[in-house]
Amino acid sequence: MKIIRCVLASCIILLSGCVTEYNLATKQEEWIYYSSDQEVNMGRAIAKQVAKEYKPIDDPLVQKRVEDVGKKIAAVCDRKEIDYNFYAIDDDEDANAFSLPGGFIYVNKKLMEAVGNDDELACILAHEVGHLVARHSMKKLQVIMGYSMLRVLMAVAPASAPLSRGADIAFTEILLGYSREDELLSDQLAVRYAALAGYDPGGMITFLEKLRDINRRKPPRPKSYFKTHPYIPDRIRIVKQELGEKTSFDDYINIEEQPHGY
Repeated sequence: MKIIRCVLASCIILLSGCVTEYNLATKQEEWIYYSSDQEVNMGRAIAKQVAKEYKPIDDPLVQKRVEDVGKKIAAVCDRKEIDYNFYAIDDDEDANAFSLPGGFIYVNKKLMEAVGNDDELACILAHEVGHLVARHSMKKLQVIMGYSMLRVLMAVAPASAPLSRGADIAFTEILLGYSREDELLSDQLAVRYAALAGYDPGGMITFLEKLRDINRRKPPRPKSYFKTHPYIPDRIRIVKQELGEKTSFDDYINIEEQPHGY
């Protein structure tokens, strides 16, 4: 009972600081447990770890290009209360980009080598900005924290084993569902922000096609039952629909078998 009281007290403390806020990206009222300042502090702490593991690309022109394009995207996005920081890092394992809470966005060397023009780069950076505008990472953290509290309660409850297994399955499905939906929403936001910033949003399609070709040249990998990212043809289809372009039969066929970056 003492453990249960502690968990319930933690829930009360957590919920006491939450507010509802209209998210311009999702167009929904959402519960927000963490303030923007808390999110930025969290992201800054993680960014320090990233700086220890990855060196910046040793080319000031590349860094300036990423910063200049990124700042134009940030200026037109739907979330203005945080500062956005853009970095090019010396990592060439896969063509990849990622964002941290609070406005920290990274593109790696392999991706920069694959980018053909600023339109494609703008769409990539806008995709990561979209994740931050929609607060995808913070909402996942909220789910994880809530689930952790639930697991503690179930662990001390009578006949908790079946409930715990059910909770594990539900939790996995929630996270996977968020991931697929989040990626597609960020693609939609990417083409909107890129267009508003003066870039050709079609750069998202040309880069996704390029990424698809890169993946096809990789050695086959085992299929994953829990695939956390949409297939690239799915992403291309969503982008085409957002741009009002016609879709083809190929846009509805998933022919990739390996995970992909970015």
